[in-house]
Amino acid sequence: MHTRFCKERHRKYGVNIKDAMSCFTTGVTVVTAHTQGQDWGMTCNSFNTVSLDPAMVLWSVRKSSLSHLAFVEAGGYMVNVLGAQQKELALKFAQGTQQERFAGQTLVRGKHQHPRLDDVLAWFDCRLVQVVSAGDHDILIGEVHDFGAQAGHGLAYAQRNFGVLAPFEN
Repeated sequence: MHTRFCKERHRKYGVNIKDAMSCFTTGVTVVTAHTQGQDWGMTCNSFNTVSLDPAMVLWSVRKSSLSHLAFVEAGGYMVNVLGAQQKELALKFAQGTQQERFAGQTLVRGKHQHPRLDDVLAWFDCRLVQVVSAGDHDILIGEVHDFGAQAGHGLAYAQRNFGVLAPFEN
């Protein structure tokens, strides 16, 4: 029913579901893990808070992604929240081999060896507690075991463009 409705709407208005979903502004992260003897990383804008007590977060990974299995089997992950000046880092982790993505990066290792990228706005070192299958993605829910943050504005993404959100002036 919903799929038919979306297809009919696309034919009538020229808008597909990805176009509509791109209207929702998100932050931008790079999620990393260390498993199978190597570092894995990918740009992600599906990051979200789940719970404060215990501290839990989630993100989703496409089941057909080449790094899907690595993230599911790593036992945890590091969420690197990108700052306004890190658009190129977001683009670097969106394509290329894992070696190309990490080339030249200064890394700090978390408790379970998951890499934290240098100078990110915030970071969350997480233990994977649940994987939920949802359509063509898996939702990875993690318990936060360590975190940090610094002052600054986050990198934002909407309608296939990067930007920065800033507070309104009073």
